[in-house]
Amino acid sequence: MRLKILRATLAAGLLAVAATAQAAAPPSQPNEGPGGVGDRKATIVKRALGRPSAPTFAFHAAGPAPEAGRPVAVFLHGWGATNPQAYGAWIDHLARQGWLVLFPRFQEVNRTKPSDAPAIAGALVKAALDEVDSDKEAKPDRSRVAMIGHLAGAPLAMDLAADATKDGLPVPKLIFAVTPGGIASGPKSRGIALHDLEKIAPETLIVTMVGDKDARAADLASRRLLREASAVPPERKLFVRALSDDHGFPALTATLASPAGLDTAYDSGAIKMPPEPKDAPKPPPFRWSAEMALTGEQQTLVSQINLARSDALDYLGFWKTFDLAAAAAFSGADAVSLKANPRLADMERWSDGWPVKRLSVEIPKPTKAPAVANGAETGRR
Repeated sequence: MRLKILRATLAAGLLAVAATAQAAAPPSQPNEGPGGVGDRKATIVKRALGRPSAPTFAFHAAGPAPEAGRPVAVFLHGWGATNPQAYGAWIDHLARQGWLVLFPRFQEVNRTKPSDAPAIAGALVKAALDEVDSDKEAKPDRSRVAMIGHLAGAPLAMDLAADATKDGLPVPKLIFAVTPGGIASGPKSRGIALHDLEKIAPETLIVTMVGDKDARAADLASRRLLREASAVPPERKLFVRALSDDHGFPALTATLASPAGLDTAYDSGAIKMPPEPKDAPKPPPFRWSAEMALTGEQQTLVSQINLARSDALDYLGFWKTFDLAAAAAFSGADAVSLKANPRLADMERWSDGWPVKRLSVEIPKPTKAPAVANGAETGRR
């Protein structure tokens, strides 16, 4: 009897191995264009700007920048995911496409309050841009700035855009909010408090993008960000959803951690830090509070982010969507024309010719004006 069971188990295992060997492979990354590899031969410069206690990491291709300068991508990490290597695959893609990528480490894990993050991030980005302004290789083009925010970095990107003029930052042409989360539900709750998003410039293009796994909170957060940026007209807003697909192997699973992609070449521990200035002011006495600590759910998500590997959902989903959105934003095109681009939703095909599930793309409906009674708003909470 045991021999029969052993044979049956062995046969099932062999069938599983054979099925895996014959499974369709996902599409490979394009060599060029949106989502493509870019300049394979480029050497990527990796620098730390500012102070060791509060650095901004800068990444760009080596060699003189184009005469017009490099477009700037401000990359705002998820809460707790402070090492750029967790997003290294995407950063590498951007740098090889000619971008200057700024990665402000706006959080000291278990030492920074979410409520302090917007001011810290804004100050870091401003200082970093000022530091590289005269650098002939970095050479930021302040007229072409995009903000990428993942999870808590998404509302942070919206806050920085809303306060850009006040804080002396360049006004971004594009906000790319990926699987938004970590938004404070009230003045005294844990999370990133949204500033007055009505101050985001009307000409901004805003794209929110989520996956279809664990999606409800990210969906609600995306729609809230789009709704509260009320000065931006609906035709300059886009909501995109990446769909999981298990037709082949490995399966494509669109989770909250999907936008991350490990590349140890971007490990912050291997990047030389600048010296601490001799005249740097002493930090105020540290006072711990409970909101500084990562929750159990946050710790689990950070672990998933740190282990994530890039796949077709990255280069044909998140990266390609950003590339196309940035091209549209910098040329003055709106979300309607972006949505009409046939390349946007297309995810190409598995190796057996079966199409990968397409991106779901929609222009959000205009927000209804709040009801007014006796001169007071009654429809807002």
